[in-house]
Amino acid sequence: MMRRLAQWLGSLVGILAMAVGLGVAVPRPLPPLASAADGERRQILLLANPIHTDIALPVDNEVRAAFSDFIPAGLPVDAPGAEYLIFGWGGRAFYIETPTWGDLRPIPVFKALTVDRSVMHVAVAGPIDLAHPSVRPLTITGEGRSRMIAAIRDSFVRQGGTPLPIPGAAYGFDDAFFEADGWFNVFLGCNTWTASMLRSAGVRTGTWTPLPQLLDMSLDLHG
Repeated sequence: MMRRLAQWLGSLVGILAMAVGLGVAVPRPLPPLASAADGERRQILLLANPIHTDIALPVDNEVRAAFSDFIPAGLPVDAPGAEYLIFGWGGRAFYIETPTWGDLRPIPVFKALTVDRSVMHVAVAGPIDLAHPSVRPLTITGEGRSRMIAAIRDSFVRQGGTPLPIPGAAYGFDDAFFEADGWFNVFLGCNTWTASMLRSAGVRTGTWTPLPQLLDMSLDLHG
Protein backbone atom coordinates (compact mmCIF):
# COMPACT_ATOMS: atom_id res chain seq x y z
CA MET A 1 0.00 0.00 0.00
CA MET A 2 2.74 2.45 1.00
CA ARG A 3 4.78 1.52 -2.06
CA ARG A 4 1.82 2.17 -4.33
CA LEU A 5 1.20 5.52 -2.62
CA ALA A 6 4.86 6.48 -3.06
CA GLN A 7 4.67 5.57 -6.75
CA TRP A 8 1.52 7.63 -7.16
CA LEU A 9 3.07 10.63 -5.43
CA GLY A 10 6.21 10.27 -7.54
CA SER A 11 4.13 10.23 -10.71
CA LEU A 12 2.20 13.29 -9.54
CA VAL A 13 5.40 15.20 -8.81
CA GLY A 14 6.77 14.21 -12.21
CA ILE A 15 3.64 15.40 -14.00
CA LEU A 16 3.68 18.68 -12.08
CA ALA A 17 7.38 19.23 -12.86
CA MET A 18 6.72 18.57 -16.56
CA ALA A 19 3.77 20.98 -16.53
CA VAL A 20 5.88 23.68 -14.90
CA GLY A 21 8.69 23.14 -17.40
CA LEU A 22 6.34 23.33 -20.36
CA GLY A 23 4.54 26.30 -18.83
CA VAL A 24 7.78 28.28 -18.84
CA ALA A 25 9.22 26.94 -22.10
CA VAL A 26 6.12 27.18 -24.29
CA PRO A 27 5.48 30.85 -25.07
CA ARG A 28 2.15 32.59 -25.14
CA PRO A 29 1.23 33.76 -27.68
CA LEU A 30 2.93 30.96 -29.60
CA PRO A 31 3.84 32.92 -32.78
CA PRO A 32 6.52 35.57 -32.15
CA LEU A 33 5.08 39.02 -31.56
CA ALA A 34 5.65 41.56 -34.30
CA SER A 35 7.83 44.37 -32.98
CA ALA A 36 6.67 47.90 -33.68
CA ALA A 37 9.30 49.84 -35.61
CA ASP A 38 8.09 53.14 -34.25
CA GLY A 39 5.70 54.53 -31.72
CA GLU A 40 6.12 55.88 -28.23
CA ARG A 41 7.75 53.60 -25.68
CA ARG A 42 6.51 53.44 -22.09
CA GLN A 43 8.06 51.86 -19.03
CA ILE A 44 6.11 49.77 -16.55
CA LEU A 45 7.42 47.87 -13.53
CA LEU A 46 7.02 44.24 -12.50
CA LEU A 47 7.30 44.00 -8.70
CA ALA A 48 7.89 40.63 -7.08
CA ASN A 49 8.28 38.94 -3.71
CA PRO A 50 8.80 35.19 -3.24
CA ILE A 51 5.14 34.31 -3.94
CA HIS A 52 3.43 37.34 -5.51
CA THR A 53 3.79 39.84 -8.35
CA ASP A 54 2.34 43.30 -8.91
CA ILE A 55 2.29 45.68 -11.86
CA ALA A 56 3.25 49.31 -11.27
CA LEU A 57 2.11 51.94 -13.76
CA PRO A 58 3.77 55.36 -13.72
CA VAL A 59 1.11 57.93 -12.95
CA ASP A 60 0.40 60.33 -15.81
CA ASN A 61 -2.70 61.92 -17.29
CA GLU A 62 -3.82 58.69 -18.99
CA VAL A 63 -3.52 56.66 -15.79
CA ARG A 64 -5.22 59.35 -13.68
CA ALA A 65 -8.13 59.51 -16.13
CA ALA A 66 -8.48 55.73 -16.41
CA PHE A 67 -8.58 55.19 -12.64
CA SER A 68 -10.19 58.40 -11.41
CA ASP A 69 -13.16 56.29 -10.28
CA PHE A 70 -10.96 55.06 -7.39
CA ILE A 71 -10.92 58.51 -5.80
CA PRO A 72 -14.44 58.26 -4.27
CA ALA A 73 -13.27 55.07 -2.52
CA GLY A 74 -10.58 57.13 -0.77
CA LEU A 75 -7.64 56.09 -2.94
CA PRO A 76 -5.52 59.23 -3.57
CA VAL A 77 -4.79 58.65 -7.26
CA ASP A 78 -4.55 62.42 -7.75
CA ALA A 79 -2.23 63.05 -4.78
CA PRO A 80 0.68 65.41 -5.64
CA GLY A 81 3.33 62.84 -4.63
CA ALA A 82 1.79 59.91 -6.50
CA GLU A 83 4.32 58.48 -8.95
CA TYR A 84 3.06 54.92 -9.39
CA LEU A 85 -0.24 53.07 -9.20
CA ILE A 86 0.35 49.45 -8.19
CA PHE A 87 -2.07 46.63 -9.03
CA GLY A 88 -2.17 43.09 -7.68
CA TRP A 89 -4.85 40.41 -8.05
CA GLY A 90 -5.19 37.63 -5.49
CA GLY A 91 -7.26 35.44 -3.18
CA ARG A 92 -9.56 37.34 -0.85
CA ALA A 93 -8.77 35.70 2.51
CA PHE A 94 -4.99 35.39 2.15
CA TYR A 95 -4.46 38.77 0.47
CA ILE A 96 -6.53 40.83 2.89
CA GLU A 97 -5.68 38.99 6.11
CA THR A 98 -1.95 38.50 5.56
CA PRO A 99 -0.28 41.92 5.19
CA THR A 100 2.98 40.46 6.59
CA TRP A 101 4.39 36.96 7.11
CA GLY A 102 3.80 37.48 10.83
CA ASP A 103 0.05 37.54 10.13
CA LEU A 104 0.06 34.09 8.52
CA ARG A 105 -2.88 31.95 9.70
CA PRO A 106 -4.18 28.49 8.71
CA ILE A 107 -7.59 29.39 7.23
CA PRO A 108 -6.36 32.01 4.72
CA VAL A 109 -3.56 29.64 3.71
CA PHE A 110 -6.07 26.81 3.21
CA LYS A 111 -8.26 29.02 1.02
CA ALA A 112 -5.25 30.12 -1.00
CA LEU A 113 -4.36 26.48 -1.64
CA THR A 114 -7.90 25.58 -2.69
CA VAL A 115 -10.39 28.09 -4.14
CA ASP A 116 -11.29 31.58 -2.96
CA ARG A 117 -13.01 34.69 -4.23
CA SER A 118 -10.64 37.17 -5.81
CA VAL A 119 -9.81 40.74 -4.92
CA MET A 120 -7.74 43.52 -6.45
CA HIS A 121 -5.27 45.43 -4.31
CA VAL A 122 -4.45 48.94 -5.52
CA ALA A 123 -1.79 51.10 -3.91
CA VAL A 124 -0.50 54.59 -4.59
CA ALA A 125 3.29 54.87 -4.32
CA GLY A 126 5.99 57.47 -4.54
CA PRO A 127 9.45 56.83 -6.04
CA ILE A 128 10.46 53.19 -6.64
CA ASP A 129 14.11 52.15 -6.76
CA LEU A 130 14.50 50.66 -10.24
CA ALA A 131 17.76 48.97 -9.22
CA HIS A 132 16.13 46.98 -6.40
CA PRO A 133 16.27 43.22 -7.05
CA SER A 134 12.48 42.91 -6.62
CA VAL A 135 11.84 45.43 -9.41
CA ARG A 136 11.95 44.57 -13.10
CA PRO A 137 11.42 47.47 -15.54
CA LEU A 138 9.73 46.50 -18.81
CA THR A 139 9.41 48.66 -21.92
CA ILE A 140 6.19 48.48 -23.94
CA THR A 141 4.53 50.61 -26.58
CA GLY A 142 2.08 53.36 -25.72
CA GLU A 143 -0.63 51.35 -27.48
CA GLY A 144 0.32 48.29 -25.45
CA ARG A 145 0.06 50.20 -22.21
CA SER A 146 -3.40 51.45 -23.17
CA ARG A 147 -4.46 47.84 -23.78
CA MET A 148 -3.02 46.86 -20.39
CA ILE A 149 -4.93 49.66 -18.67
CA ALA A 150 -8.15 48.42 -20.30
CA ALA A 151 -7.40 44.82 -19.24
CA ILE A 152 -6.72 45.90 -15.65
CA ARG A 153 -9.97 47.86 -15.57
CA ASP A 154 -11.82 44.78 -16.83
CA SER A 155 -10.44 42.80 -13.86
CA PHE A 156 -12.63 44.74 -11.42
CA VAL A 157 -16.20 43.92 -10.49
CA ARG A 158 -18.25 47.05 -11.14
CA GLN A 159 -21.66 48.28 -10.12
CA GLY A 160 -23.06 50.97 -12.36
CA GLY A 161 -19.61 51.28 -13.89
CA THR A 162 -17.96 51.95 -10.51
CA PRO A 163 -15.44 49.56 -8.90
CA LEU A 164 -16.64 48.05 -5.63
CA PRO A 165 -14.33 48.77 -2.67
CA ILE A 166 -14.20 46.28 0.20
CA PRO A 167 -15.05 48.27 3.35
CA GLY A 168 -12.30 48.32 5.96
CA ALA A 169 -9.87 46.30 3.84
CA ALA A 170 -6.54 48.09 3.46
CA TYR A 171 -2.97 47.91 4.69
CA GLY A 172 -2.64 51.67 5.22
CA PHE A 173 -3.87 55.09 4.08
CA ASP A 174 -2.64 54.88 0.49
CA ASP A 175 -4.13 51.57 -0.64
CA ALA A 176 -7.47 49.80 -0.96
CA PHE A 177 -8.98 46.43 -1.86
CA PHE A 178 -11.71 46.05 -4.48
CA GLU A 179 -13.92 43.19 -5.59
CA ALA A 180 -12.30 41.48 -8.59
CA ASP A 181 -13.45 39.33 -11.45
CA GLY A 182 -12.78 35.59 -11.33
CA TRP A 183 -11.87 33.01 -8.70
CA PHE A 184 -8.44 32.45 -7.21
CA ASN A 185 -6.73 29.09 -6.85
CA VAL A 186 -3.13 27.95 -6.46
CA PHE A 187 -2.84 26.98 -10.14
CA LEU A 188 -4.45 30.11 -11.59
CA GLY A 189 -3.43 32.78 -9.14
CA CYS A 190 -1.86 36.20 -8.86
CA ASN A 191 1.14 35.46 -11.06
CA THR A 192 -0.90 34.02 -13.92
CA TRP A 193 -3.06 37.18 -13.73
CA THR A 194 0.08 39.32 -13.94
CA ALA A 195 1.27 37.33 -16.96
CA SER A 196 -2.11 37.85 -18.63
CA MET A 197 -1.88 41.61 -18.09
CA LEU A 198 1.64 41.65 -19.55
CA ARG A 199 0.43 39.75 -22.61
CA SER A 200 -2.35 42.30 -23.09
CA ALA A 201 0.43 44.88 -23.45
CA GLY A 202 2.28 42.81 -26.05
CA VAL A 203 4.78 41.15 -23.70
CA ARG A 204 5.41 37.48 -24.48
CA THR A 205 5.39 35.19 -21.42
CA GLY A 206 5.33 31.50 -20.65
CA THR A 207 2.02 29.69 -21.03
CA TRP A 208 1.69 28.91 -17.31
CA THR A 209 3.71 30.76 -14.67
CA PRO A 210 2.18 30.22 -11.22
CA LEU A 211 5.24 31.55 -9.34
CA PRO A 212 7.12 34.85 -9.67
CA GLN A 213 10.35 32.99 -10.40
CA LEU A 214 8.70 31.12 -13.28
CA LEU A 215 7.27 34.32 -14.74
CA ASP A 216 10.69 35.93 -14.50
CA MET A 217 12.32 32.95 -16.22
CA SER A 218 9.75 33.03 -19.01
CA LEU A 219 10.39 36.74 -19.60
CA ASP A 220 14.11 36.02 -19.86
CA LEU A 221 13.41 33.18 -22.26
CA HIS A 222 10.83 34.80 -24.53
CA GLY A 223 11.39 38.52 -24.07
